Amino acid sequence: MPELPEVETVRRGLLPAMEGRRIIRAQVNRPDLRWPFPPRMADRLTGARVLTLRRRSKYILADLSTDETLLIHLGMSGRMLISPPPPAGEGQGEGVARLEGVAPERETLGEWHHHHPAPEKHDHVILDMEDGTRITFNDARRFGAMDLMPTATADAHPLLAVLGPEPLGNAFDDAYLTARLKGRNTPIKSALLDQHLVAGLGNIYVCETLYRARIHPARKAARISAARAAALVPLIRDVLAEAITAGGSSLRDYRQADGELGYFQHSFQVYGREGQPCLTPGCTATIRRIVQSGRSSFFCPACQK
Repeated sequence: MPELPEVETVRRGLLPAMEGRRIIRAQVNRPDLRWPFPPRMADRLTGARVLTLRRRSKYILADLSTDETLLIHLGMSGRMLISPPPPAGEGQGEGVARLEGVAPERETLGEWHHHHPAPEKHDHVILDMEDGTRITFNDARRFGAMDLMPTATADAHPLLAVLGPEPLGNAFDDAYLTARLKGRNTPIKSALLDQHLVAGLGNIYVCETLYRARIHPARKAARISAARAAALVPLIRDVLAEAITAGGSSLRDYRQADGELGYFQHSFQVYGREGQPCLTPGCTATIRRIVQSGRSSFFCPACQK
């Protein structure tokens, strides 16, 4: 499942295509994905302008001029694909046949539609923007989700209300993490994956962070000293920032909004490297894998204590 860096990369890719632009047509091709779509979703999106495109944990949030917010979750295989507008001078201006009796925005759609690829089987939601750009939500496994909610109460949405602070935000600092780990009798790996404690961290980047921190993933959170807990905060931020810069990690179905692969997987120091040599200079150990709560944890038995 895409983690915070992948979702942030997709948000940044969508930003110039969506933010500040109006949706002139929304097309919803099925009644549900992981959950049913909200009632009249296509009608509620059509005509709305995207005021702000932001991220909360692993969710993309589009605040609309209609005082509603569109929530997007990519799930396991969801992709937001951008089809650019036609080149300047094509499908617009003089020389284009006008469609009699059709509203201007519908006429524009008629002029632009042939520039976009034909819809595919798993293109479940299609948004045509006012400049001719098409945004398509494609999800082969249908574990993704979309919802609409009042912007004023978006933070109270059931998927968002339970989330802890953002790991890249000011509320997530050494004092906060030290206090939340104190007395916690779960493995540090499980604690950092708890979305109530910190939002958006996933399996890949927690493995990479614990390796850099030299902390064994099975060590009890309560046994992490205050100094080591404080040191985790900048390491978490460094790993996430590097992954975002690299466009995320391309595992299975993940692609950026422009269809390109992410590249952070080439920088993995432990994740997926079971049986390979530890990359710490002078260490002769090999990377091991254990299963914690159904997820693989990769670590160096010599470096991580």
